[in-house]
Amino acid sequence: MSPTPVRFYDPGVTDDHFRLSALVRCPRCERVAHFEWRTGAATDGQGRCRSQQRVVCRSCGLSRISGPGQCWTRPPLWLETTTRHGTIWAYNLEHLDLLRRFVAASLRERAPWYEHGRKMTYVARLPAWIKSAKNRDEVLRAIDRLRASVVSGDPGLADRGPGGRGPAGPGPRRHRAPV
Repeated sequence: MSPTPVRFYDPGVTDDHFRLSALVRCPRCERVAHFEWRTGAATDGQGRCRSQQRVVCRSCGLSRISGPGQCWTRPPLWLETTTRHGTIWAYNLEHLDLLRRFVAASLRERAPWYEHGRKMTYVARLPAWIKSAKNRDEVLRAIDRLRASVVSGDPGLADRGPGGRGPAGPGPRRHRAPV
């Protein structure tokens, strides 16, 4: 008798759902920071709504808010790591949790093609190597490393490859010279 499959039902969200709030690398101290994009948060002199961007770092105390007419590029994502198949990234922990639940599930369901609603959801657009069952363990390990990097605040934790010694994997061992 086989174990009961873990089910995942596609919630029908796109990656735009997660884009407004992201965990990024702080521009000042290179630790985890929070990036927020608020639409309609401020108005200009003519009464038009403007979007406002904000970066807040709890480690170094950085707090930047874009002014009127300013537009920044988002700092690099904190939740990003490389596997031998490609790059895994997420905007925030909610996004990472959705990805983890999808990858861990052995039974993945979505709305039938004839139902109204979104067809190209975030889950439907994932690369085939993430969806493949043969890569499930490696992808789940990478996702767990990303989650651990948020908790520990160690940026190098997420960059470790399959062997735990950097992005390239095990590689040659280096020994210290005797003292």
